[in-house]
Amino acid sequence: MLGNFSYCNPTKLYFGDESLNNLNAELPEYGPNVVLIYGGGSIKRHGIYDDIVEILKKNGKHVAEISGVLPNPTVDKLREGVDIARKHRADLLLAVGGGSVCDYAKALSVSVNCEEDPWQKYYVRCEEPDCETLPVGCVLTMVGTGSEMNACAVITNPHTHQKFGHTFADPKIMPRFSILNPKYTLTLPRYQMAAGIYDIFSHICEQYFSGEDDNTSDYISEGLLRSVVHASRIANQDPQNYEARSNLMWAATWALNTLVSRGKSTDWMVHKLGHAVGAYTNATHGMTLAAVTLPYYRHILPFGLQKFRRFAVTVWGVSTEGKTDVQIAEEGMAALENWMRELGLVMNISDLGASEDMLEGIADGTVITTGGYKVLTREEILEILRESL
Repeated sequence: MLGNFSYCNPTKLYFGDESLNNLNAELPEYGPNVVLIYGGGSIKRHGIYDDIVEILKKNGKHVAEISGVLPNPTVDKLREGVDIARKHRADLLLAVGGGSVCDYAKALSVSVNCEEDPWQKYYVRCEEPDCETLPVGCVLTMVGTGSEMNACAVITNPHTHQKFGHTFADPKIMPRFSILNPKYTLTLPRYQMAAGIYDIFSHICEQYFSGEDDNTSDYISEGLLRSVVHASRIANQDPQNYEARSNLMWAATWALNTLVSRGKSTDWMVHKLGHAVGAYTNATHGMTLAAVTLPYYRHILPFGLQKFRRFAVTVWGVSTEGKTDVQIAEEGMAALENWMRELGLVMNISDLGASEDMLEGIADGTVITTGGYKVLTREEILEILRESL
């Protein structure tokens, strides 16, 4: 382990098939005005909405609603939510849904009392809030983002074709509590399940493929990666398997609550490429990551050869006998590709709606990070995007 670091995660988690009951214990900690935030209405079809509203009413809460939060929440929806939360004098923002709904609630938390335009302040200039923020609670219905236990919020500006994430420094912006009931994830369409699984895997890889020291965080990451692969294969064959889905839900949380990033640099270029593709196509986040992963990793493999070799051996069980390090590493990439196809992931950005004439704009919208094994040039980004088509 190199360097110095701090670790603080104040989010309280309630996990299990009876975890929603714990909402009764949390609500008295907050004032009477709650804004309930959710997406396209699936929580109503499956009864989750009714259960939550009943608990809110029993606890004497006055409820306003923000519905229709899209999988890639927009700055326009954020501004709409600011108006609703201000008029309601919100004391608590309760997000019910997947990572996008949780992200939206955190973005709303820092925006309600902000006198400036939140897009410019938090996403263009990447500033920290200097206003009072609102507490957020989450009831998770889809796994993948890890948003239930971190301070990151991703927002899309469809007018400028930009999709940016901001990880806020203040721990108060993390959800105060999150309720994780694996049963809520069993109703997801297979496409969304697969996208979420890959989002988990990619989060771990973004923190794993960096650094050269002997780092405990990497050993934890390898265990999580193997767990995701194992559980994903069971869930792919039997989406109603509670044990597999519960393991995926728990892995998703630990993939991005910053634990496995401690004591090391991190990459995040797959996410930056995926965000830029998503800003142009509005495609499902996990699928944008899948579509750019292999071209990117094969591009940087020579610069991080030993870690890619280790990944092949430790995560995929690649035999080393009679092989060079390059052959072992490339066999690991082949194993990753086979698993991705097994899950039914999208492997090309053209299948998500990207076209050749978009590539220049996508490249311009790709934020270049410096924590991985290779700092990309714009020409390299274009090369990777062309290979992703």
